[in-house]
Amino acid sequence: MNEAVNDLPKGVLHLAGNDSTFSLMRYAPSAETEYFVQHYWIVRWDLRGKEPYHQTVIAHPNVNLVFEESSTRIYGVGKSTSVRVVQDHGWVIGIKFKPGGFYPFLGAPVSSLTDRSASLEDVFGSDCRSWERTVLSAPDDQAMVSRAEAFLSERLPEKDPNVSLVHEMVMAFRDDRSVIRVEDAVRVTGMNKRALQRLFDRYVGVSPKSVIKRYRLHEAALRIDQGEIADWLDLSTELGYYDHSHFIRDFKTVVGMSPEEYRQQRENLTAPST
Repeated sequence: MNEAVNDLPKGVLHLAGNDSTFSLMRYAPSAETEYFVQHYWIVRWDLRGKEPYHQTVIAHPNVNLVFEESSTRIYGVGKSTSVRVVQDHGWVIGIKFKPGGFYPFLGAPVSSLTDRSASLEDVFGSDCRSWERTVLSAPDDQAMVSRAEAFLSERLPEKDPNVSLVHEMVMAFRDDRSVIRVEDAVRVTGMNKRALQRLFDRYVGVSPKSVIKRYRLHEAALRIDQGEIADWLDLSTELGYYDHSHFIRDFKTVVGMSPEEYRQQRENLTAPST
C-alpha cells in the first residue's frame, strides 16, 4: 500500500483559503518506482453552485504526468506561475517525478518540455486512453494510485545515475538558504558553472538559477498564506537574501505581483463576506 505523504503544499498559492473546497493528498511511491518518482498526488474539488476558481501555482522543478478525463498530459516545468480554471466538481491524479527523474523516460533534454506539455502517446508511443479510464475509474485513492503506478511500472527505463545526482543537488538548493545565486550552487556541488547548466538543461528542464529562485519564493508564499509575516525585511533575510529589493524583484517576476500585493490578495480571499 502507498502511504500518504504529509508534506506541506508549497507552490499552490492561496491554498489555505480554499481548504473547504479543495483537497490535496500525496502518496509515497513503491520501492519499484521510487528511484524516479517523488510522489503521487490527488486533487479533488467541489465547486457546485459556486463560481469557477482560478488556482495559481508556482511550479516545482518536476515533470508531472496528470491523469484527467479526456485531458491526460505530461507537463514540463514552467518558468513562472501557471493558472488553472477549476469548476464544477471532479478529481485528477498526478505522478510527480523527482527532479531529473523523467529524463530516462523521455530520452531527450527535459528542457524540450519546459513551459509546454505532451500527450502520453508522444512519450510512450502507444494509445494510452484505456489507461486514463482505468486509473480514473478506480473506486478510491489507493486504487487510483496503484493503477497509475502499474502504468508506470510497465514502462520503467534503466536507472540513470545522474537522476540521483541531480535530485541530491536540487534538494541541497532547496534546503540550504545560503544558496541564492548560481555561484553558490557551484560552491555547493563542486561542479563548474557551464557543466552544471548543461546537466540541468538535460535532466531538470530549467536552469539552476531558476530552481533556486522558485524554492525561495515557495517558502515566501507559504509564509504569507499562513499569516506569519510581520516584516518583509526579516523575511527576505531569513530566506537568504542580502538585498531586500532583490527579493521583491524575484517575487514579482515569478508570482506576478509584489509580496505586499500578494498578502492583500490573500486577505481579501479569506475575509468574511458581508
